[in-house]
Amino acid sequence: MKNDKINIHQSLIDRCRKGDKKAQFEIYKLYYKAMYNASFRIVQDSLEAEDIMQESFLSAFEKLHTYKNEVSFGAWLKRIVVNNSLDAIRKRKAELVDIDNTVIEIEEDITDTDYEAVKNKAALIKETINQLADGYRIILNLYLIEGYDHEEISEIMNISSSTSRSQYARARKKLLELLSQKQETNSQSSVLYN
Repeated sequence: MKNDKINIHQSLIDRCRKGDKKAQFEIYKLYYKAMYNASFRIVQDSLEAEDIMQESFLSAFEKLHTYKNEVSFGAWLKRIVVNNSLDAIRKRKAELVDIDNTVIEIEEDITDTDYEAVKNKAALIKETINQLADGYRIILNLYLIEGYDHEEISEIMNISSSTSRSQYARARKKLLELLSQKQETNSQSSVLYN
């Protein structure tokens, strides 16, 4: 059963291996949005994410002979996109991880007041994540947003899985500390102005 899921686009992949441009375009149409979003969350720049996504597809089609069907094609392609995005970050050592594209599911019966509170909290979390060191932001993005496990993160970032776990724990702790400090400051400010 697992093999069926992994090889869902196997006929397209086989055609791509033979140089079929129509099959390559079909693969592109299937995956480009997800790959763009994965890159954008890391590099935080629309044009750069677009370039990385396109370069990643070209690279994937050139290296398709190395794809061994051990993971889904989408996971293999996303690994290329994430690696290229991280390389771009390393080159420019800039800020990263924008959670604007992270979907927050809100129940249908939520009130306007609740919605505002959720919206404000999401903005506070985004602002706080953007204050974290690059390494912390990368780990949080890969684990929480992209859904990689620590084994996959260790391969992507060339670190051990235990280092990935400890960096994630430190990043999470730092994020919670900063959020707590901001909430205390906001509480004190509201007391002063009331």
